[in-house]
Amino acid sequence: MTQVLLILLILAVAAIALFFVGVQRALAAADGHMRELHSKPGYHGGFLVIVTLLPGLLLMIVWLFISRPLSDLFVTNQLGAAYGAIPAAEQPTFLRAARALAGGSTTSPANDLQRQAAEYFAQFSTLSAIVIYGVAALLAIAGFVYGFRAISRSLRARQFVEKTVLAFLIAASAVAIVTTLGIVLSLVFESFRFFQKVPVLDFLFGLHWSPQSAFEGAGAAAANNNADVFGAVPVFAGTLLITLVAIAVAAPIGLMSAIYLSDYASPRIRDVAKPLLEILAGIPTVVYGFFAALTIAPFFRNTGELFGLGVSSESALAAGLVMGIMIIPFVSSLSDDVINAVPQSLRDGSAGLGATKSETIRKVILPAALPGIVSALMLAISRAIGETMIVVMAAGLAANLTANPLEAVTTVTVQIVTLLVGDQEFDSAKTLAAFALGLVLFCVTLALNVIALQVIRKYQEQYD
Repeated sequence: MTQVLLILLILAVAAIALFFVGVQRALAAADGHMRELHSKPGYHGGFLVIVTLLPGLLLMIVWLFISRPLSDLFVTNQLGAAYGAIPAAEQPTFLRAARALAGGSTTSPANDLQRQAAEYFAQFSTLSAIVIYGVAALLAIAGFVYGFRAISRSLRARQFVEKTVLAFLIAASAVAIVTTLGIVLSLVFESFRFFQKVPVLDFLFGLHWSPQSAFEGAGAAAANNNADVFGAVPVFAGTLLITLVAIAVAAPIGLMSAIYLSDYASPRIRDVAKPLLEILAGIPTVVYGFFAALTIAPFFRNTGELFGLGVSSESALAAGLVMGIMIIPFVSSLSDDVINAVPQSLRDGSAGLGATKSETIRKVILPAALPGIVSALMLAISRAIGETMIVVMAAGLAANLTANPLEAVTTVTVQIVTLLVGDQEFDSAKTLAAFALGLVLFCVTLALNVIALQVIRKYQEQYD
């Protein structure tokens, strides 16, 4: 990390210096008369920065993608037959351990072969760093010489800089698209592997979820056991129950606060209350998790004992309540913006007909803002469904098919975390089940977001 920060600092200082050198070179080429330059001096400075630094940066980015496979190939070739004697299933683990040992990120004991591989990794890292940094420096020198000589009165620096910036923007957009495709394809691919082991219908409609017992037995018995322990209905039911509790808390409080802030509060109160309300959105979710586990859950348990009710220490009610508090700002802020977007003419027309403020809100403003409010609720539901930290700390781990919010339930996110904790083999049904759960969660949240965007688009077309 220190090396990366140092490189970034050097690049920033070099870019500033190159920019001013380019500006001065352009002014000198025009004998101080800016009007004689085809482009402004600032564009010439940007031109010199780009042609000097960009080739080396591109080289380093490419190297980031190919360095790991090249280092693995180098080490395996150096080890020769000793590496070939390692079972194929253990070779990736061996290389990861050796790489971690070479980087000093592990203190676990290693055998002689791992230490030898770590030495080869260190040698490759040192040699490759010298070569890459040396080539990048040569490219920078060549780029500077070319750029410095190319700066003249007729140089179309503005077109070059703007095309480069446009290419950067396109690349940034492509990264977002490729990342999304990568997430989707990885989920689909790993889920397909899981569904080769467990039938889809058994997963989606099974009533028993106990992946920890997936490998009790052997052979055909274990295969039959897989189909019996990966029924995800209890997991989906727990997620739905906690989400319903959260929305039951966030929807009325958020909507009522939005109505108050938009139509009843004075400007002074609004300027103070709205930022304070939105502070809830900035609190880390781990803090909400501690609050639920250490304060809300014991309170509900003790209160239930007073009335003779059995309340679990990790109840759906506690997790849902705290999650609802967390998403109040989503409902409140979005609903407030939607209500304020209702044309003032509707309010004035209602008042002119003799309606009171409350009647105007109930019969005019809320019906007019209903599509936007519904979309805000859907976005809040998506946020609640995908929440991890609160339910990990405040909800249960055992899949319990129940509609009682006083009992412990588990959720999709809790199970994903549980299945992927520790060193896992990504070829077992137990681990691959996390990807199947993630795919279902992704599809549900994507559908909710698409519906919300469609409703918002319809609302905007109505009032724009």
